[in-house]
Amino acid sequence: MKRKPVSLLLLLLFLLSANHRLLAEDGYRLWQRYEQVQDAARLQAYRQALNELVVQGNSPTLTVAQQELQTGLSSLLGQPLAAVKSPTKQNILVAGTPSGSALVKELATAARLKPLGEEGYLLLTTAKDGKQYTVIAANTDIGVLYGSFHFLRLLQTQQDIGKLSLASSPKIKHRVLNHWDNLDRTVERGYSGFSLWDWHRLPGYIDQRYLDYARANASVGINGTVLTNVNANALVLTQDYLKKVAALADAFRPYGLKVYLTARFSAPIEIGGLKTADPLDPQVQAWWKQKADEIYTLIPDFGGFLVKANSEGQPGPQNYGRTHADGANMLADAVAPHKGIVMWRAFVYSEDEPDDRAKQAYNEFKPLDGQFRDNVLVQVKNGAIDFQPREPFHPLFGAMPKTPLMLELQITQEYLGQGTTLAYLSPMYKETLASDTYAKGKGTTVAKVVDGSVDKHRLTGIAGVANIGTDRNWTGHQFGQANWYSFGRLAWDHALSPEAIADEWIKMTFTGEQEFVAPVKNMMMNSHEAVVNYMTPLGLHHIMGWSHHYGPGPWIKDKHRADWTSVYYHRADEKGIGFDRTASGSNAVNQYFPPVAKEFGSLKRCPEKYLLWFHHVDWDHQVNSGRTLWNELCYRYSSGVDSVRQMQKTWDSLEGMVDRERFSHVKQFLAIQEQEAAWWRDACLLYFQTFSKRPIPQDLEKPAHTLDYYMSLDPQFVPGI
Repeated sequence: MKRKPVSLLLLLLFLLSANHRLLAEDGYRLWQRYEQVQDAARLQAYRQALNELVVQGNSPTLTVAQQELQTGLSSLLGQPLAAVKSPTKQNILVAGTPSGSALVKELATAARLKPLGEEGYLLLTTAKDGKQYTVIAANTDIGVLYGSFHFLRLLQTQQDIGKLSLASSPKIKHRVLNHWDNLDRTVERGYSGFSLWDWHRLPGYIDQRYLDYARANASVGINGTVLTNVNANALVLTQDYLKKVAALADAFRPYGLKVYLTARFSAPIEIGGLKTADPLDPQVQAWWKQKADEIYTLIPDFGGFLVKANSEGQPGPQNYGRTHADGANMLADAVAPHKGIVMWRAFVYSEDEPDDRAKQAYNEFKPLDGQFRDNVLVQVKNGAIDFQPREPFHPLFGAMPKTPLMLELQITQEYLGQGTTLAYLSPMYKETLASDTYAKGKGTTVAKVVDGSVDKHRLTGIAGVANIGTDRNWTGHQFGQANWYSFGRLAWDHALSPEAIADEWIKMTFTGEQEFVAPVKNMMMNSHEAVVNYMTPLGLHHIMGWSHHYGPGPWIKDKHRADWTSVYYHRADEKGIGFDRTASGSNAVNQYFPPVAKEFGSLKRCPEKYLLWFHHVDWDHQVNSGRTLWNELCYRYSSGVDSVRQMQKTWDSLEGMVDRERFSHVKQFLAIQEQEAAWWRDACLLYFQTFSKRPIPQDLEKPAHTLDYYMSLDPQFVPGI
C-alpha cells in the first residue's frame, strides 16, 4: 500500500515526459521560445552552416546580441554553439559593425551598408580564405541586435540560410509603444493585469521582466516606450520619479529602447508652484526648459514628451486662449537642445457639443499645418472617432503636408471585446496603412504619408497603445501577443502582409507543423472580420456599453454629452439607420480629398464596410448581396457568431498539438467569446428591431432573451476603466 503513491508519481512523470507538448507552458516566452528545429534535414543544414559564433566589438548592445545568438542558436540547434573572438572553424556566424570588427569590414562592403542607416542590417552568406561565413552586419550595434533577431527568426520559421543576401532597414524612425499606465499601477483600458512598472521598488530593483520586455520589443524593432498614461499625472516629472524612470532607461538602453513620458500641461502649476501654465508666459517656458534639462541630466537619451491636451477634460493651451501649436512648440523648444521630440495627440474634442465629433480633429489641426516646430509630430488615431472595431482612415492623413503625422493604433482591445476576445488586428492595421488618401494623386496611401515619403519628412513615427501587463503571458489572451508582434513588424516594414506576419508568429509561438499553422492562420485572418460582424457591421460604431465599453449598449442615451452616447452615432429611426456624413448631413466627407469624398459620399459607391458610417440608409435599401439592409444586418450579426463557433471547432481539432495549459487557456476564452458574440447579436438586433419593425429571417437563430433582459444587464468588475 505504501508503494502506490510512488508508482502513481512515476507513471505521471512518464506520461508527461512521453510528449513534451503535454508540459505546462504559460506563454511567458512569447515568440522567443527557440525550440529545437524539428525538421531533420533543415536541422542538419543549420548545424553544418553554424559551427562557431564570432562577435567582435565591445558594448552592452553587442553583449546582448551575442547572448541572444548563443542562447537562441544553442536551443534551436540542440547543441552548444561556441562564441569566440576569432574564427577557428570552417562555417562561422559573424556579427558586428565595420568600425568594431575587422572581419565584418572585410566581408560586408560599405556600399551595401551605408544605405541602411543607423538601425538597418545586412544578412549575408559569403566565403573567404576557404571558410564559409554567415554575416550579420550593420552600421551600429543596435543594427547588429536587430539583425540578430531577424536571423533567429529565419531559423525559428525554418527558412533557408544557405544563400543569404538580405538587407533591411525601418521605414519609420520612431516606433513607439504608448502605455496607458497610471502611477498606482492600474492601467487604463488594460486587460492583462497591472502595470509592469513597480514604482515602489524602483530604482533599486530591476525586475528580470523589464529586460524580457525590452528583448521582446527589440526582436520586432520597437525602439521607444512611453511609460505613463496620456491622462497624465504630473508627479512622474518630480525628481523622485525621474530617478526611477532613469533606472528603467538604463535597463532598456542596450536593447535600443528609449523612454518617453507624458507631460501634463498643468505641471508648472501642480508641481512647479506657478500660477499659470500659459505656453507664451516666459516663466512657464523657463520652467519647462529647466525640467527638460533635469530629465536629460538623469537620462541623456530621453526620447521626449507625449501630450494629450484639451481633450476629455485634460488641461491644455486652449485654457489660455492659445493654440495646439503654441503648446507643442513650447515643449519642443525645451527638449530641442537635447534632440528630443514632442508627440502631440490630435485626439481632441471641445467641451461644446459638435454637429459631428468625427470632424473636430481635422477642424482644429488642419489650420495649424506648418506652424509646428521641426521636432513635433502630430499623433493621429487611425480613424476620426476612437479606435472603433472598424473606422475609415482619418481625414487628417494627407491634409497636413507641412507637418509630420504619427499614426496611432490601438493594440489593447478596448472596443474589440477586451481581454477574452481573439481578434488578430494586423488586417485592421493594414487596412488603414493601405488606404489611399489621394493627397497627391492615386497611390498616396496613409503608409506613405506616415513614413514621410509623400512630403519628404525626415521625422516620422508610429505609435501603438500597448496591451501589456503583469499577466504571466503578458497580454491576457495568448493571441493578444500576435497584435503586439504585428504592430512591431508593420512599424518596421508596413509592406509586410498580415498573412506573412501571422505565419511567423504561429511558427515561433507554437509550432511550425503545417497541420497546425494552416488552420490557426486561417482562424486568425478571419477573426477581426468576425468581431466586426457581431459588434458593428456595415459601418456601425460607438454602440458599446457605457464608460467601461464592455458589451453592447446601442440604447445608451441621455448622458451629459450627446457624443458619448450610442444613439448619437447610429441614429436609428423608423426610416433607417446610420450617421449621414454626406453633404445632406454633417458633410464630414468633405474633409477627404475629392476622389475619396466622392466614393464615401455616394450611397452606391461607398464600400459596404463603411456604409452606415457615412449614410443614413433605409431599412429596405438593397445592398450588394441582394438583401434588404435589415436582413443584411441580421445575417452579418449571425455570421459573426457562426465564425466564432467555427474558431472553437478549429481550435478543438488541434488538441494535442499544443501544450495543455495554452490549449485550455484559448479554449476557455473562445467559449467566453462565443457567449459574448451571441450577446452582442441578440441585444443589437432586438434593439434595432424596435425601429425597423421587421422580423429576423426565419433561418437565423433567434435571441435567447428579451430586449428588456439585455438592457438590464450591468457588467460588474470590468477591468481597465
